[in-house]
Order: sequence, then C-alpha cells, then structure tokens
Amino acid sequence: MGPHPAVAAIRVAVRRVLHDVLNHHSSQIPAPAHAAQQPVAAGSARSAGALSSAADAPPLVLVACSGGADSMALASALAFEAPKLGVRAGGITVDHGLQDGSDLRAAEVVVRLRALGLDPVDAVAVQVGAEGGPEAAARDARYAALDAAAERHGAAAILLGHTRDDQAETVLLGLARGSGTRSLSGMAATTGRGGRYRRPFLEVDRQTARKACLIQSLPVWDDPHNADPLYTRSRLRHEGLPALEKALGKGVVEALARTAQLSRDDADALDSWAADAERTVIDERGALDAAKLYALPAAVRRRVLRRAAIAAGAPAGSLFARHIEEVDRLITAWRGQGTVNLPGRVGVRRQGGRLVIRQG
Repeated sequence: MGPHPAVAAIRVAVRRVLHDVLNHHSSQIPAPAHAAQQPVAAGSARSAGALSSAADAPPLVLVACSGGADSMALASALAFEAPKLGVRAGGITVDHGLQDGSDLRAAEVVVRLRALGLDPVDAVAVQVGAEGGPEAAARDARYAALDAAAERHGAAAILLGHTRDDQAETVLLGLARGSGTRSLSGMAATTGRGGRYRRPFLEVDRQTARKACLIQSLPVWDDPHNADPLYTRSRLRHEGLPALEKALGKGVVEALARTAQLSRDDADALDSWAADAERTVIDERGALDAAKLYALPAAVRRRVLRRAAIAAGAPAGSLFARHIEEVDRLITAWRGQGTVNLPGRVGVRRQGGRLVIRQG
C-alpha cells in the first residue's frame, strides 16, 4: 500500500524539482581532459583531482523552514526523496525577531529538521528594517539571510514552501495595486541567481500540505502574523478569498493560479520582444529614437522604457507603472513637457526627437 495521497503529492512535487537540480548540476561539471592528451605534474594532478572531486560531489539542497505546515511538509518530502536521488539535504530557519520567544521557536525548528535527517541545519537571526512596510522588510531580510546561507554552504538550491493558495493571493494583490502583466504572473517556480530558489508546491494547495503533516504526525507552528488583520495578505487570506469563493463558487484559487501561469507566458514573450526592440531604437550615445518608439505596440514600448530607466540607475522595486506612463507621454503626447523625474535621481527628457535618460 502506497503513501497517503497528500504525502504522495508533496513527494512527487519535490522529486521533480530535485531531478531538475541534478540535471543542472551535471551540466555544470566540466568534461575531464584525457590524461594522455595533456600530461601534468604530480602537484597539478593532485589539485585537479581535488577540484574534480568537489565538482563531482552530490549537490546540496536546503529547505527554508519556518515550522509552519507548508514548509514542514516540504522539509519532510525533501528528507524522504533526497537520499534516493543521491542529493544532500539540509535546512535553514530564519528568526525575524518580531515576536517574543522567536529564538526558542527557531531552535525548535532546528531540532525538528535534524530529526528528519537533514544536515546541515542552521538558525539565522536577522534584523528587520522598516523600508517598504513590515511585510516587505521582513521578506528582504529573510532572502538576504537565505542567500548568505546558500553561499556559506555551497548549496545548489533552496526550496521554498509557497503553495497554490499563496500564488492566488499574490495575483490578487497585484490586481489591487493595478499592476501589469508581470505582477499578475505571480511567483515563478524558479527564481534567484542561477535558479537558486525553487518552489515545488505552486501546484499543491495549502490543505494538502497541512494534511501531509497530519498524516506523518509532524508538529507544525501556526504563525500568529498569518492571522493578524494588520497585514494585507492576512486580510486577503481570511476575508478576501473566502468572500470571492462565496460569491463566485469554488475554484477561485485554481483559476487565479492558472491566470498567473498564462500571464507569465505573456510577460515572458513581451519581455523578449522588448529586448529585441530595444536594440533597434537606441543610438550610439544611448538615447532612444522617439519616432521608432512610437511605432512599437504600447506594451512593448513601455517595457523598453522601463529597461532603459533601470539601466540608467532607477531602482526596479521603486519604478511603478505611473512613472513609466509619464515617460511614455513624452512619446505619445508630446507637447514640450519638461524632464520627467524617476526614482534613483534619474531624469528623462525629450530632445531633438530623442529620449535622453540620465542619472543625476
């Protein structure tokens, strides 16, 4: 008799990601030179052997675990699947220091991860700032800690426990902000430098992850912040989505997750088009030809403008649709306007049929 369907679902999701990590790891290992073709000194041979041994070592995959149901289910699936595939598996928990006793909670998570057989396991304490609001500041501090842990341990990947429900919430938050297609595409399955972050559960619902923990008798911790109405995502989770499902019927989460994937496909295609178009509208001095920009479809043109603004020094996270719309009016509604000021002290002005984008 096989495992419970919920346990089987989380294991299959993790197994697929581990196969991808292994394939990527194998592709990064350089082909060995033929000994007869390139004789080397004994010392050099020992050095080459050490490098080869390091490259041939099985990859390390870490799970980011808060102790909640989603990440504990992910940790259990990683602990089960990794040895079968010859992958080393470890874990990391981040103590944000935002609640009394958070250090003790992190220590408990470490004990649970080690009990699953994961090694290495770390608990990292971070300082959460205030920039961008509490949720964004905590997220920034968390990812900085995870990046540092990956570098410290030489991890090939870090698994994150975001579920299909998290994806649906992300799409709705993007809609509420009036964001474009890229924001509506939600979270990608693979992100970060070199594809460091992997999200195996984007097609697994939150209830399945919780049920898998229950079946395996895994203790879980429910973060009180997840039920705190002070946080936008919490209100959406406990009030917004249930209201939508009451009004529209079941299946809203699945539909939003599908919307995310369709939006991602569209955004990827438009980004690729914009990258190609940028080369045709930029001159040797880095200015953009207004007439050529005007001839582009609006979705492509605005992407070109955004890319150019970021290249000039505007922070991507502070560059919103309203900023790009102002710049776009220098092309589509030109009436002699002055310089458009963007975040990062970047200015955009129209001069002689060209858009000049400069910092300072």
